[in-house]
Amino acid sequence: MNLSFVRQFWVIVFSLVFSSTAFLQRSGYWQQSADYQMEIDMNVKNHRYTGKQQIHYTNNSPDTLDQLFFHLYFNAFQPNSMMDVRSRTIMDPDKRVGERISKLSPDEIGYMRIKSLFVGGKAQRFVEDETILQVTLSEPILPGVKTTIAIEFEAQVPVQIRRSGRNNEEGIDYSMAQWYPKLCNYDDMGWHPNPYIGREFYGIWGNFDVKITIDSAYTVGASGMLQNAKEIGHGYAPTPKNRPARLTWHFKADRVHDFMWAADPDYVHESITAYDGTILRFFYQPGEKTTENWQLLPKIMDASLAFMNEKYGKYPYPVYSIIQGGDGGMEYPMATLITGHRPLVSLVVVSIHEWMHSWYHGVLATNESLYPWMDEGFTSYGSNETMNHLRSLKLIPGEVEVNPHTRTMRGFANFTKTGLEEPLTTHADHYITNSAYGVASYSKGELYLLQLSYIVGQPVFDRGMKRYYDVWQFKHPRPTDFLRVMERESGMVLDWFHEHWVGTTRSIDYGIDTIQGNEVIIRNNGTLPMPLDVLVTRSDDTKELYYIPLGLMRGAKEPDYMDYHEYQLAPASKWTHPTYTLRLLENGKGVKYVEIDPSQRLMDVNIENQMYPPPPKAVE
Repeated sequence: MNLSFVRQFWVIVFSLVFSSTAFLQRSGYWQQSADYQMEIDMNVKNHRYTGKQQIHYTNNSPDTLDQLFFHLYFNAFQPNSMMDVRSRTIMDPDKRVGERISKLSPDEIGYMRIKSLFVGGKAQRFVEDETILQVTLSEPILPGVKTTIAIEFEAQVPVQIRRSGRNNEEGIDYSMAQWYPKLCNYDDMGWHPNPYIGREFYGIWGNFDVKITIDSAYTVGASGMLQNAKEIGHGYAPTPKNRPARLTWHFKADRVHDFMWAADPDYVHESITAYDGTILRFFYQPGEKTTENWQLLPKIMDASLAFMNEKYGKYPYPVYSIIQGGDGGMEYPMATLITGHRPLVSLVVVSIHEWMHSWYHGVLATNESLYPWMDEGFTSYGSNETMNHLRSLKLIPGEVEVNPHTRTMRGFANFTKTGLEEPLTTHADHYITNSAYGVASYSKGELYLLQLSYIVGQPVFDRGMKRYYDVWQFKHPRPTDFLRVMERESGMVLDWFHEHWVGTTRSIDYGIDTIQGNEVIIRNNGTLPMPLDVLVTRSDDTKELYYIPLGLMRGAKEPDYMDYHEYQLAPASKWTHPTYTLRLLENGKGVKYVEIDPSQRLMDVNIENQMYPPPPKAVE
């Protein structure tokens, strides 16, 4: 074989490898590791439990650690806690919380108390500051060193208020989320000991080995795989004979950053094996408001998994459980808690949304306190796309939508007029209003992706989403990491969009100013520049699509709106210029209509000036 050809072949191979992975890694990237072993003893009479915990912690950082921080989430559910005061003083309180924490009695509050804490076999000094435990190490943990943290603790499960707790509004006994001393994450930005105010989470990947002892009448659903199903029964295996009064459930969950469980004596537990071998489990209380819709859920979730795997990357875990509990919907690795007394479409919406979190909260696991929109927004985008796919399969009622994000667009446009919008750079806990947090993290985060798909083109965007997942899974990506993937995939410069969309509250508003002969004058009335698709319908109903790239992009997309007869790539626009003159093709035909953004994906806050002639105003 020609040696020159061989050398050229390997040059191409290595360039492809490095272009798809190495160039995306932050220089000197590292992450900590924490493997948990826990033994829990639950007393269902007083709703208290004791725990023994060992964490095998590896300091993969280049730094010497002289302290550790832990989350003690249940301490938030006490009168005058930060969560309580914030919930009572914010302009628009969360109705699920409101004043409820302030009214808890001593036997209704939540608490988590550390009885002892050892690192490397030596007792340590520690201070509890509400939901954060600070440990001053007697000996520092050096770079590259692995040590064992041993903790004994006791806790009381609060009355269910937010996410976790006992006896939720639908009668589920235990929703056990944020229930154990959880080591805070340390990365190249330092420690992240965020007090629990009610917002988001950031964890360390590791392997969880958890044993839970509870009365044998209870069925338990949890993160991970049950290791002793034959001893347990309860739908995991046939019911064993002579079951004892109490059972110890043994779960293992590998490569996850959290562990959740729920327990109720009335759970129905059903399961199916999905098309790709993933085990799907469903835990719910049977009843008039529940059973029929929950029985329809397995088939729908199987179809959803096929779509999500294809569009966003392969779900990597062997099991996923949908568990009735909590206060609405909240995602955890390999499982979710959702309220279950819902109409079918509502039940599917919440199930899809929480499972879609597995990609962005579970596998990519961005620091949600700093970048909640990278989880909630990306999840909202994917779940809306998935719901539209289910409508196309006739698995749920409703018409297929050309743009399943239209309602989000209009809701966001209306919110921008309230004066309450805050930039996406705001820390999750520090939004002035709950509505500003919700609109930013969910809606504007979702629209971030929609606008990128408009800028780079849908096929390029779809490839970029899968590439992002493939390259950054299990690596805690940040906004610029995602942006670099999209720039690489599209060949465009995209920082201008990111800086405006994430760092400001500027808005898009393009309108047709005038038509002068064969020229369309387009005016930028907004403060955020964008490329434009412009559709011209001629007097004979033929259609011409004009694409105006933005000069800042240093590139142009291929047309991804296909309802046209002629296509024209126009000269790039300049963001400094308030108007743009679009010169139409010379074909002797009159202009019937001109429309900016025929695909209706551009997040323009004023769509009334995008048509010529303008649409007739509604008669009041």
